[in-house]
Amino acid sequence: MADHIDNILRKWPFDPQQLSVRIVRATRNRDVLQMRVDLGVLQMELTGRPDGERPGGCESYHAFLVAQASVTGDRFDLTEEHCREIDREFLQFYHRRLCWLRLLQYQRAADDARHTLGLMNFCREYSDDQEWVLSHEQYRPFVLMHRIQSEALAQLESHGYEASVTTIDEGLRELRDFFQEHGADDKFEDDEIVGRLREFRDSLREQFDQRFQLGKDLDAAIAAEEYERAAEIRDQLARLNQPGPR
Repeated sequence: MADHIDNILRKWPFDPQQLSVRIVRATRNRDVLQMRVDLGVLQMELTGRPDGERPGGCESYHAFLVAQASVTGDRFDLTEEHCREIDREFLQFYHRRLCWLRLLQYQRAADDARHTLGLMNFCREYSDDQEWVLSHEQYRPFVLMHRIQSEALAQLESHGYEASVTTIDEGLRELRDFFQEHGADDKFEDDEIVGRLREFRDSLREQFDQRFQLGKDLDAAIAAEEYERAAEIRDQLARLNQPGPR
């Protein structure tokens, strides 16, 4: 078997205009996630740690660190090696989260975002290197946005509009707490991420209003035996019911 991946790269060209992601069958009868990048392909496992490793027999390096800290308690300190491995795990889960968002796998994207936030919390609690901690904390609003959007879209699919909007509102309150914690409460209203989440919430409300009106129009068309009109309305409803941000 050839060691190069020429055939894969030729059949799946890199597109700089959009994120190219796919799920393919691999060895051991398992599916893997692939992201096409400029100079090759990133391949990730669907569950557990993206590279498939089990640090110390644990599902992730975060889980391994939590187990270590539970034994030593307040005496646990992050070493330089710990920090390097944490940075690796941050990057791996970031790549996989982007893939799940591209594939509209919202629950999986939310799960990976929660993992990253949990790892950030661990770093904040156990590291004395504030510069290193802040190098990750600066991305917390971005990760929160991914988690909030993903959870809201998962709620929309499973529980409907009201649950989705509630998730966004709760997430916005969590974001406000972050701004207050860092003494930046005055920047909250003008923050780009806050604005994007509010626009997302407003778009869901608009879609809900459209669904409600189309539902009334459909009932009226059926009652008037306007079946061609009813079919058109059903098509409009089907398009609105396709999940994903608009």
